[in-house]
Amino acid sequence: MAAALFLWYLIEKNSKMKIVIFSESLKGVFRMVQRPNNNEFPDYYVPYVQLVPEGDLLQFLKESLEKVVSLFEGISEEDAQFRYEPGKWRIKEVLGHMADTERIMSYRLLRVGRGDKTPLAGFNENDYVAGAQMGELPLQSILADFIAVRKATITLVENMPESAWTNVGNANGMEVTARAIAYIIAGHAIHHRSIVTDRYLTKLN
Repeated sequence: MAAALFLWYLIEKNSKMKIVIFSESLKGVFRMVQRPNNNEFPDYYVPYVQLVPEGDLLQFLKESLEKVVSLFEGISEEDAQFRYEPGKWRIKEVLGHMADTERIMSYRLLRVGRGDKTPLAGFNENDYVAGAQMGELPLQSILADFIAVRKATITLVENMPESAWTNVGNANGMEVTARAIAYIIAGHAIHHRSIVTDRYLTKLN
C-alpha cells in the first residue's frame, strides 16, 4: 500500500516548542477511516467518540496535535503545577496522562489492527500518573513526549490497511474494533484539552 509522506520538524523558538507539519500526499493513498458504530466499543467510551467531528480522522489528529502544543506551550512551569481542586492532578500530570493513554491505546490499535486476538490488559490511570512522577518533570519534556506519541499514532493510522479497520480485539475484557480505538484516541485528547481549558486555566486567569 502506498503511503503519504509526512515530515515533522520541532523548532525551538523563544524557549517555546513549535511544531510545523509538512505533508505531501500521494494519489490514492489514504482512505478515510469510517466512523465506528456504537456496538464496536464499550459504552464508557461513547463520550470520547462523540467528541470527534465528522471528516478526515487523520487530518483531525494532526490538527489536534497543533492545538495541544499551542495550549501547553502557553502554560508556565509554575502554573503547570496547579491543581484546580485538592486531590486532582496537576496540569502537567494531565498532559502526562494524555501521553501515557495514547501510547497504550496506540499499542492496542497496533495489536487489533494486525489481527491479534490476544486479550489486552487494562491499566489504572492514577497508578500511571503516580508512577511517572510527572510533577518532577519539566512541562516541555512532557509535551515533547506527547508530540512523539502523537506522531507515532499518525503514522500508524496513515499506514493501516483499509481491511484492518473492522478487526475486532479484546482490551480490558471488552471487545473493540481497530477504528473505534482510533476514534477513542482522538476523543480522549479533546476531552482532556477541554478540561485544562475549562477547569484549570479559568481559575488561573
